[in-house]
Amino acid sequence: MKWDFDSVGPSLGPAALVFAGLVCAVGAAPARADYPDKPVRIIIPNSAGGPSDIMGRVVAPILQEALGNSFVVENVGGGGGNIGMSRVARAEPDGYTLLLATTTFIINPGLFPNPNYDPIKDFASIAELGASPNIFAVLPTLGVKSVEELVALARRDMAKFNIASPPIGSSSHLAVEMFKQRADLKPAAVVFHTGGGQALQALLANTVQVNIGVLAPIHPHIKSGNVVGLAVTGTQRWHDLPDIPTMIELGYKDFVTENLTALVAPVKTPPEIVARLEKAVLTGLGKPENRERLAQGGFAVSAKTGKEFHQRLERDVPMFKKLIQDAGIKMPGAQ
Repeated sequence: MKWDFDSVGPSLGPAALVFAGLVCAVGAAPARADYPDKPVRIIIPNSAGGPSDIMGRVVAPILQEALGNSFVVENVGGGGGNIGMSRVARAEPDGYTLLLATTTFIINPGLFPNPNYDPIKDFASIAELGASPNIFAVLPTLGVKSVEELVALARRDMAKFNIASPPIGSSSHLAVEMFKQRADLKPAAVVFHTGGGQALQALLANTVQVNIGVLAPIHPHIKSGNVVGLAVTGTQRWHDLPDIPTMIELGYKDFVTENLTALVAPVKTPPEIVARLEKAVLTGLGKPENRERLAQGGFAVSAKTGKEFHQRLERDVPMFKKLIQDAGIKMPGAQ
């Protein structure tokens, strides 16, 4: 129905105007109900081939199957992840540009003076997807079998105690700094590497005493006995490493540093679209085949609601900002 308000003129009273407005509103609703009626982009804010790609390649088919149309993964690297994240923050809030947020989404506001986005204010949380913890790993030749023994050894000869870490500002690096602060090991040297694989190789070559890194690449070495796992930094023990405790179990309160993934959208995305995406992705992550695929990639499915993820942001963003400030962590070249 088409309404010509100019031709109706003054004869159309206030009640009729209200009714006309309602008709127009009802007429506009089906377009949103048909969401998505064109391809949806899922931006991953780093280069292809990383752990977040594993999650992206699982989540996109889940959403496509549940909602129809195409969900296309697009890698937008650079700026420590800030380029991709700020692009989504400023995208049209229509549900057709989403962000697969990683741990850097939470950490970067503490690392960069101006990352060009605010994780709490600029985004609508859809769901927390899954996480991979970090793990404390040493060689069997070091002769320690627990974090307690590791701390005692380090305190006896701090000058000979080195910790391997991936790049500055990674979740693994923050786990290192948190450990140094909590265990009173601040003088311990941190040896930075370009990635988790290089940090692991330094441990295997026995040029460092401990590696605190992402679980996935270290996992097979623990299984083979080449490396000893002392503790994981997740909220619970890893499913097939039941003898390795969490740092929380060892008395390190709130010691959780994970390689987290979540799905978010620009902040003004219609709530009904956010709710539809949330339901679809959480349902899909509940399927055994998807959980198994992610477990093989080193992820434990968390499948938490958007509200729960937003609460995590409100807790973790200021916590990591303080940790970064207290540790004096500076990103090279950050302005």
